[in-house]
Amino acid sequence: MNVQTAAAYMGISVNTLYVWRHRRQGPPSFRMGPGGRVMYRRDLLDGWLSEQQQADSRTNPALNPLNKAPQRRERRRTV
Repeated sequence: MNVQTAAAYMGISVNTLYVWRHRRQGPPSFRMGPGGRVMYRRDLLDGWLSEQQQADSRTNPALNPLNKAPQRRERRRTV
Protein backbone atom coordinates (compact mmCIF):
# COMPACT_ATOMS: atom_id res chain seq x y z
CA MET A 1 0.00 0.00 0.00
CA ASN A 2 1.17 3.52 -0.62
CA VAL A 3 0.98 6.19 2.09
CA GLN A 4 -2.45 7.48 1.02
CA THR A 5 -4.00 4.00 0.94
CA ALA A 6 -2.42 2.99 4.26
CA ALA A 7 -3.67 6.17 5.95
CA ALA A 8 -7.19 5.62 4.63
CA TYR A 9 -7.05 1.95 5.70
CA MET A 10 -6.12 2.98 9.26
CA GLY A 11 -8.56 5.90 9.35
CA ILE A 12 -5.90 8.57 9.97
CA SER A 13 -4.56 11.49 7.96
CA VAL A 14 -1.62 11.15 5.61
CA ASN A 15 0.18 13.81 7.65
CA THR A 16 -0.18 11.76 10.83
CA LEU A 17 1.32 8.74 9.10
CA TYR A 18 4.25 10.85 7.86
CA VAL A 19 4.85 12.24 11.37
CA TRP A 20 4.74 8.75 12.91
CA ARG A 21 7.20 7.51 10.29
CA HIS A 22 9.53 10.43 10.91
CA ARG A 23 9.44 9.80 14.68
CA ARG A 24 9.75 6.02 14.13
CA GLN A 25 6.55 5.48 16.12
CA GLY A 26 4.25 4.15 13.44
CA PRO A 27 3.80 0.88 11.61
CA PRO A 28 6.75 -0.64 9.72
CA SER A 29 7.31 0.76 6.25
CA PHE A 30 9.82 0.34 3.46
CA ARG A 31 10.96 2.13 0.32
CA MET A 32 10.32 0.54 -3.05
CA GLY A 33 11.46 1.25 -6.57
CA PRO A 34 13.91 3.70 -8.05
CA GLY A 35 12.01 6.70 -6.68
CA GLY A 36 12.01 5.27 -3.17
CA ARG A 37 8.23 5.35 -2.68
CA VAL A 38 7.19 4.66 0.90
CA MET A 39 5.06 1.52 1.08
CA TYR A 40 3.24 -0.47 3.77
CA ARG A 41 2.24 -4.12 3.89
CA ARG A 42 -1.34 -4.80 4.98
CA ASP A 43 -0.39 -7.72 7.26
CA LEU A 44 2.18 -5.55 9.07
CA LEU A 45 -0.37 -2.75 9.45
CA ASP A 46 -2.84 -5.18 10.98
CA GLY A 47 -0.17 -6.53 13.34
CA TRP A 48 0.89 -3.04 14.39
CA LEU A 49 -2.72 -2.00 15.01
CA SER A 50 -3.24 -5.12 17.12
CA GLU A 51 -0.14 -4.28 19.19
CA GLN A 52 -1.46 -0.77 19.76
CA GLN A 53 -4.79 -2.15 20.92
CA GLN A 54 -3.08 -4.51 23.39
CA ALA A 55 -0.98 -1.65 24.76
CA ASP A 56 -4.06 0.49 25.47
CA SER A 57 -5.35 0.22 29.02
CA ARG A 58 -8.93 0.86 27.88
CA THR A 59 -9.04 -2.35 25.82
CA ASN A 60 -6.60 -4.51 27.77
CA PRO A 61 -7.94 -5.32 31.26
CA ALA A 62 -4.47 -6.37 32.46
CA LEU A 63 -3.23 -2.79 31.98
CA ASN A 64 -6.25 -1.05 33.47
CA PRO A 65 -5.20 0.51 36.81
CA LEU A 66 -8.76 0.20 38.10
CA ASN A 67 -8.44 -3.61 38.03
CA LYS A 68 -5.56 -3.56 40.53
CA ALA A 69 -5.89 -3.48 44.28
CA PRO A 70 -5.34 -0.03 45.75
CA GLN A 71 -1.93 0.60 47.25
CA ARG A 72 -1.74 1.34 50.92
CA ARG A 73 -0.01 4.49 52.01
CA GLU A 74 2.80 4.26 54.48
CA ARG A 75 2.48 6.37 57.56
CA ARG A 76 5.10 9.01 58.03
CA ARG A 77 7.16 8.67 61.11
CA THR A 78 7.69 11.78 63.14
CA VAL A 79 11.14 12.30 64.51
